[in-house]
Amino acid sequence: MRKTFRVRRRLFAAATEKVAVDGLDLEIPRGRVTGLLGLNGAGKTTTIKILSTLLHPSSGEVTVDGLDVVRDAREIRRRINLIAGGERMVYARMTGRENLFYFGNLYGVPNRVLRRRSEELLDLVGLSDAADTLVEQYSRGMTQRLSIARGLVNEPDYLLLDEPTLGLDAPIARDLRKVIGRLVDDGKGILLTSHYLDEVEELCGHVYVIADGRHLAAGSPRELTALTRSDHLTAVTLPRADEQVVAAVQAFADRIGAAVVTEPDDTGALVVRLTHADDIVGALVMAIVAAGGTIGGLETRKPTLESAILSLTADRVRGAVRA
Repeated sequence: MRKTFRVRRRLFAAATEKVAVDGLDLEIPRGRVTGLLGLNGAGKTTTIKILSTLLHPSSGEVTVDGLDVVRDAREIRRRINLIAGGERMVYARMTGRENLFYFGNLYGVPNRVLRRRSEELLDLVGLSDAADTLVEQYSRGMTQRLSIARGLVNEPDYLLLDEPTLGLDAPIARDLRKVIGRLVDDGKGILLTSHYLDEVEELCGHVYVIADGRHLAAGSPRELTALTRSDHLTAVTLPRADEQVVAAVQAFADRIGAAVVTEPDDTGALVVRLTHADDIVGALVMAIVAAGGTIGGLETRKPTLESAILSLTADRVRGAVRA
């Protein structure tokens, strides 16, 4: 899949080609949340708009259940829906209930079904009491909750979520994640973009990482984190800076190739920080105890999906500079 745009930087300047998506190869199966991650400008939203038939790809094949997104756009729209955080996807001068009826009718949902489904969705997103209030009187969070209900009004087989929890309070965001889990259990296919990487790690079984519209890496959140070999950080506080214990820690670090930084804290205790590609907490504690030392405090920081994405993106930038 490839998408380019013609852009002019000045009014009478010659148009140039901007590549937004460049050769992406994605698969979004049913029964799984698939993540699409990258820094701002990576091409995530353009990709989602192509999958939702809002944009035509410049080249390449894009299908939903074997249907082409250009030739079969009308049929595809019956099977998918889009929820985009931060964008107005409902009408401000309608009530919440009127919005659901309006969009439900666009999807051809029978009125008798739509009445029941609207009530269920309004209850699901906590807007039953505001169902007959104009959306222009809603808060940002309420508007986003209504957008979520609108995205489910046609019971789509595939749901495209572009920053769906943006602007939502933590309890509502948590409830939405539960809804997404139930949809996956029902066999829905979901594509998720989100800057909340804890959300991605909780929900996604598979993640694609992109930059400049190109594929960087793919795998489960755990696999991506391991792929970049980001370091574990272990900080241990030694109440007494005993030379024998410090020497034992240094010998341990040298043996496994860990980097070591030591500094006193405000109480005079010695804080030793070790970074290593693997989890070394258990072995470190045993080395300290064997040397006769005591531990006043212990902190660990594991590699995160965020550090993995930053590392992958930085590698891409360095590669581009070298090229």
